[in-house]
Amino acid sequence: MSIQRVGVFCGSKPGDSPVFLEAAAAFGRALAANKLDLVYGGAHHGLMGAVASAVIEGGGHVIGVVPRGLSRQEFAHPKLSEHHLTDDMYSRKALMAQKADAFIALPGGFGTMDELFDMLTAAQVGLHRKPIGLLDLDGFYAPLLAWISQALARGFIPAGLKELLLVRSDPAELVEALLAHQPPPSDLRWIKD
Repeated sequence: MSIQRVGVFCGSKPGDSPVFLEAAAAFGRALAANKLDLVYGGAHHGLMGAVASAVIEGGGHVIGVVPRGLSRQEFAHPKLSEHHLTDDMYSRKALMAQKADAFIALPGGFGTMDELFDMLTAAQVGLHRKPIGLLDLDGFYAPLLAWISQALARGFIPAGLKELLLVRSDPAELVEALLAHQPPPSDLRWIKD
């Protein structure tokens, strides 16, 4: 599978440490250096803005997908290569999933977790085989990774999906791992009428 566009889920806030913004910008630079387009939520602020600005500064193509209710001048990044408006958060997620060849989550809140788990669940039931990664900065995702390990150990996540989620703490290493990764096949298949 050739990866050309990476969907990034992350906070529209900067978080409580400069580490988050610095790593988000480094991740954007790594995308641009590898000539990978960015598909993201379209924001100008927080980690979202840092990733997008770094890709733009690196000469990359940035696709912002923004729900109409959030499409205010102060929210949307002013230098997007493409700006898509959706009716709601559900359509936004669907369009991002359609446009991206892989997905990465940086630190964020409820929206980031919703988007990440939607892509993980879709992969688990065989709706896609796109790589999924997690940039774990400053131990932010340690509790989540502990929960995933417990869910695997206790039989709630199939053991064959242990390698479904790539986890790295270095932005450039995560991009390299993403490009080399072959997601495991799902044991489940979505039944279509």
